[in-house]
Order: sequence, then C-alpha cells, then structure tokens
Amino acid sequence: MKLVEPIQDLYDEEFSHCYGCGRLNDEGYHLKTYLEGEITISKFIPKDYHIAVEGFVYGGLLASLIDCHGTGSASIFYARESGLEIKMGNAPRFVTGNLNVNYIKPTPLQKELKIVGKLIEITNRKVITKIDVIVEGVITVTGEVTAILLPDNFGKVIFHRK
Repeated sequence: MKLVEPIQDLYDEEFSHCYGCGRLNDEGYHLKTYLEGEITISKFIPKDYHIAVEGFVYGGLLASLIDCHGTGSASIFYARESGLEIKMGNAPRFVTGNLNVNYIKPTPLQKELKIVGKLIEITNRKVITKIDVIVEGVITVTGEVTAILLPDNFGKVIFHRK
C-alpha cells in the first residue's frame, strides 16, 4: 500500500476533530501518522507548557500521543490488510478500546519525540498495536493500543435510558 499523506488528513470531516490528531481542531496537537515499510511513524515536539516537572513532559500528553498514534496506525494497518486504497474521506476510523502505557524513563521537553507503531494483531473490527516513544534513540514510553473500527452508524444512533 502506498500512502504519501498522513492518515489523519484522509479522515472524513466528521471524524477530523480529535484533540490529538484532528486536522479541524485548531487547539489540538495535529499529530500526523505515516506508514514507513512495516511500521508507522509520527513526530511531535512538546512545548514548555506540556510540563510535568521542570524539564520533563507531562505523562498524560505522552499517553494521548500513544492513543492517537495507535488509532491512526490501526487505520493504516487495517486498510493495508484489507486491500483498501485510501483516498480522502474513506480512511477507516478507529476509536480506543483499551490503552496501556508504561513509563520507562522521564521524557524531556523541547526534544523531538519519534512515535513508532507496530502491528500486533488484526481482526475484522479490532487492531492491536505496540507503540514506542523514542527520544534521541532512547525509548522513554511504551504502550499498547486496542483500537476498534467505528461502525457506519456511529454518532447516528440515539441511546435512550430505560
């Protein structure tokens, strides 16, 4: 599968508001996920206000980067395995079913974070990815994301309480 653009730029508009990766969210991170061979790559530079303690990144930001990279990676891997040629508006959209994060080392502020995803498992509705956050060649955070394919009627079904 050839994918030149980041997967997030190919999501349908109604699914492009995510704080982490939505191109239509002016306040978000605008994370971009690309396929490079058998892995996915995103890059992000945390700002000074993404602080936890002096000089280091807030863990919640790192978890959200793993989350968004995991769902973007799921979309790419699912399309590749399904033989889907991704075009604007037809990229499969996934949401997080489960997120596990392991903090290995403190992650410094103002350094480029390389976020790498690998496919672990894929079924007809679920994709599991392993995600690493790497700073200057050192893994600082690892995670595993179970992503669930959104049904066609997502957001259109009204839930009623009984």
